Amino acid sequence: MSYFRELPDLFYQSPLSSRVSSREYVRVKNLFRRVKLRDDLQNVFTLFNKYEIQEGERPDTVAEDLYGAADLDWVVMLTAGIINVRDQWPLSDAELYRYAENKYGDELNSTRFYETTEVKDSSGRLILPKGKVVDSGFTIPNPANKSTTLNPVTGISNYEYEVRVNDDKRFIYILKPDYLQLYLNDMRRIMQYEKSSQYINRRVAATENTRNTLP
Repeated sequence: MSYFRELPDLFYQSPLSSRVSSREYVRVKNLFRRVKLRDDLQNVFTLFNKYEIQEGERPDTVAEDLYGAADLDWVVMLTAGIINVRDQWPLSDAELYRYAENKYGDELNSTRFYETTEVKDSSGRLILPKGKVVDSGFTIPNPANKSTTLNPVTGISNYEYEVRVNDDKRFIYILKPDYLQLYLNDMRRIMQYEKSSQYINRRVAATENTRNTLP
C-alpha cells in the first residue's frame, strides 16, 4: 500500500542475534505514526461526499474510480473512519450469507425480534411508525374502529438482521477528489519529524532498543 510509503522511518537498534555491536541499526517504518484529517477540516461537510458502497466494491476499486489510483485505498478508509476493513466494510451478498449461515446454523431464519409496521388513519396521518422494537403481542387501537385493536407487528429473522447491519456499512463519507491533494499535503506535513535529540532528518529519526545488552 502507498500508505506505508508515506510513513517516516526509524533507525532502530538491531535486535538480530548476529549483530556485532549495539550501535548496529536497521531502518524500519514508524508504524506508530498515525494520520487523520485535521480537526478543522473533519467537520467541514463540503469536503466530503456521501457514498453508497455497491455490491462487490472494495476500497481499492472506489479509490480507482474517484481518485484514479487504486493504491489510494487508504485515503478512502481513513477519511471514512474505517480502521478494520474486515469488520467495517460491507460483505458481498454471497459472503454475508456464508457468514450468517456459519453464525446461526439452523437458526438462520428464526425470529430475532419483532418490530412495528406502519399504521395510518383514514386521512393518511401517521399513527404508528414502522421499525419500533416491540413484543410479538403488541397491539394498538384500530384507528378505523376504536372498539377493535391491531397487531401491527412483523418478525425479523437473524438473517434479515445481519442484512440490515451489513447494509448500514454501505453508507460512508469520503473525501471529494478536489480536496485530495490538500489532504495528501497535510498528511505529509504531519508525518515529518520535528527536531529533537533523535532527529536525523524530516523523514528519519533514531530510537534505542532498550532490550539490547551488547556493548
